[in-house]
Amino acid sequence: MILNNIFQIFGQSLVIIAIALFIILILTLILGKILLKKNILIFPKLILFALDVFYSPLKSLASSLGFDEIMVDHIGVEVRNKINESNFNKIEAKKKIIVLPHCLRNPKCEAILDETGLVCDCCGKCAVGIIKPKAESIGYKVFVIPGSTFIKKIIKNNDFESVLGVACYEDLNLSMMKLSNFSPQGVLLSRSGCFKTKVDVKTVLEKIGYKEKEENLKNKLNNELNRPMNNHVNPCNENKRIHD
Repeated sequence: MILNNIFQIFGQSLVIIAIALFIILILTLILGKILLKKNILIFPKLILFALDVFYSPLKSLASSLGFDEIMVDHIGVEVRNKINESNFNKIEAKKKIIVLPHCLRNPKCEAILDETGLVCDCCGKCAVGIIKPKAESIGYKVFVIPGSTFIKKIIKNNDFESVLGVACYEDLNLSMMKLSNFSPQGVLLSRSGCFKTKVDVKTVLEKIGYKEKEENLKNKLNNELNRPMNNHVNPCNENKRIHD
């Protein structure tokens, strides 16, 4: 009799836990949708808890409800951006790094790859060559990596307090999750894939605090991206001359 009661209580507890978990997951998706649609963040700790602990079940639930699984990663990126933005902005640029994906590189890129990632020479033919010299001019270290395995090497070999990453939805969310102790900020690629991807350069520069008159910056970025390849100047060399 006592054993039957124990099993009954155990079964009821499992049902209650399952219902509570389902409610948490549904609530997380609802709050995430509010954030994405209206830019209003509600119960951020609850959302992050659900994203970190129930990442795969959340994706499955989103898919079963007719949503794109990517929405879960998008929510994760936006929540972390909002939560960490204040701390990120307080940290000096020289104590921060930027991690860019090598898929941003121009198809004719001749940069070599070493243990730190792609050694960009800032030829100016892609977004990497535009972001890198501007970021370095205000103190950032910039890494261009071909995969997330390089992040471990970066953490091990570099002393930094915060990081800004650029990647597709899933890679960016998971990387920000791993780097949660570094007040990460993230910028999503405007065109994903493994080749010829794109990012909004202006958004990246705004995130890192690069200051320049908005109209001048917009025109300059357009000119740099649209300039014929054989007429590109090397922004790294330009930046070096400024500091010499």
